[in-house]
Amino acid sequence: MSTLFNLRVELKSKANVKKAKILQRFFKTGKGEYGQGDIFLGVIVPEIREMAQRYKDLGFKDLRQLLKSKIHEERLTALLILVDKYEKGREDKKSIFNFYLKNTKYINNWDLVDLSAPKIVGDYLMRPEITNNTRMTRINKNKFVLYKLAKSKNLWERRIAILSTYTFIKNNKFAEILKISEMLLSDKEYLIHKAVGWMLREVGKRSQTTLEKFLKIHYQKMPGVMLRYAIER
Repeated sequence: MSTLFNLRVELKSKANVKKAKILQRFFKTGKGEYGQGDIFLGVIVPEIREMAQRYKDLGFKDLRQLLKSKIHEERLTALLILVDKYEKGREDKKSIFNFYLKNTKYINNWDLVDLSAPKIVGDYLMRPEITNNTRMTRINKNKFVLYKLAKSKNLWERRIAILSTYTFIKNNKFAEILKISEMLLSDKEYLIHKAVGWMLREVGKRSQTTLEKFLKIHYQKMPGVMLRYAIER
């Protein structure tokens, strides 16, 4: 009996039908909605976090199987294990970063993105690169990875780009989110409008001048929800 099998059995044993129905409505799993087809067991996040800690030694092969699951809680468990591996140094950070980017098509709901992208993609791109004992910033690499994601036709990859900048923002580095915000002013997705507005609000908490300068230039083009989130304080 594999550890992966045990995890899946344990998750299903914690299933709650009433909570599952609520979550499937909350995460818009109906036909034509952004989470169409996503299946929920109804397991609460604290329980999933606890399980992720106990199954933290699962390897990439098993984690990919979880990420490919149609069950939302299995994908979330895999991502929380990845975050733990990354933060605790249980695996090479570059390997985790590359694994994450290779599997973005399975990171396909907003909570999955928000709980993992800043802590893996954002953190990795913030780290200085050591080459011949000389510290070199990853400015070009940051732009390539983040801007490629921001240009994606996939809603969730665009959200990964936005949420990854949270790590930069918390370190008072605003260039990435300002550029990505400009790129996504005309985006058609409500979840992108909210995410951009949220990150701009975080910029404003640290530098109101920077936010005001951005808004003076772009406020007329910003979708209403994006602007409301940006100025909500």
